[in-house]
Amino acid sequence: MPVTDTEVILRIRGLKVSFQTERGRIDVLDDISLNLRKGRVLSLVGESGSGKSVLGISIMRLLPSNASSSGEILYGGKNLLDLNERSMREIRGKEIAWIPQNPDTMLNPTLKIGDQIGEILIERYGYKRKEAWKTSVEILRKLGLNPPERIARSYPHQLSGGMKQRALLAIGIAGKPKVLLVDEPTKGLDSIMKEKALKALREIKNMRDSPAILLITHDLEFAEKLADVIAVMYCGQIVEITKAEYFFRSPLHPYSKLLLDALPSRGLIPIPGRHPNITDPPIGCRFHPRCPYSHSQEKCLDEPPMIPVGENEVKCWLYDDIRNSSDNAY
Repeated sequence: MPVTDTEVILRIRGLKVSFQTERGRIDVLDDISLNLRKGRVLSLVGESGSGKSVLGISIMRLLPSNASSSGEILYGGKNLLDLNERSMREIRGKEIAWIPQNPDTMLNPTLKIGDQIGEILIERYGYKRKEAWKTSVEILRKLGLNPPERIARSYPHQLSGGMKQRALLAIGIAGKPKVLLVDEPTKGLDSIMKEKALKALREIKNMRDSPAILLITHDLEFAEKLADVIAVMYCGQIVEITKAEYFFRSPLHPYSKLLLDALPSRGLIPIPGRHPNITDPPIGCRFHPRCPYSHSQEKCLDEPPMIPVGENEVKCWLYDDIRNSSDNAY
């Protein structure tokens, strides 16, 4: 059954983000367009330094003072980029929740986990403290933190890294957000903790009122187990948007193929060349200096558009002759 536009909770259109530095302006995100849909997971993947986390903090409007942005981040009929800080505070953490990659930056070391989860329930829904505590324990139970009563009574320093990550997820979903942004949830976790993080995110995805989830990760094997759609970022641009089952079977962009080939389970073949410096990106297609196909494509010195390939999209001149086709062979 096709996904309808009414399921799109958050739309990003032509988003550009720049940082003003001593060396001049650095364009970190260039013309980003994505849709986040209710109950579905869009996983943003790519090498470190490609701009993935900047996209997340752009949605939250938490960019530093030397940053500027343009384009549209449409939520609830409003462009978030046009809202003042007071209006954003009404949305941030309530309508749109952000789970950063370092739990220690978000968890308050002086408050018990149960109290931190219950804060938004008291503030947003008017829960009494006892009722909020009971609900906090139930949320911890649903996310596999056992025994939940003990976890609720614990302070952050008493929890492992994996437990802290899931505690952050509990805080994030307590306010029943419409959009959940999860940044590198497997960072620093061993395989056992990764499985628990995966189970927790699946629980969230399967909730009756599940949010639209943006999963930002470099862990492709984790994304494969959770994502409905994969968006590939390279040097500040989206180069492919593909249904997950299609991506892992037959990716479109040459960079996507090389990303998958670099997985241990697929041969651990390193991607040739160096990741470009985002302060001075290559002209034309930003991947062409590393691409095994660009030597025969003069067009690669011009920037390609996003080209529809069936239900998917790819930013690559190899597909210029098959626009609106489902043939992805190269």
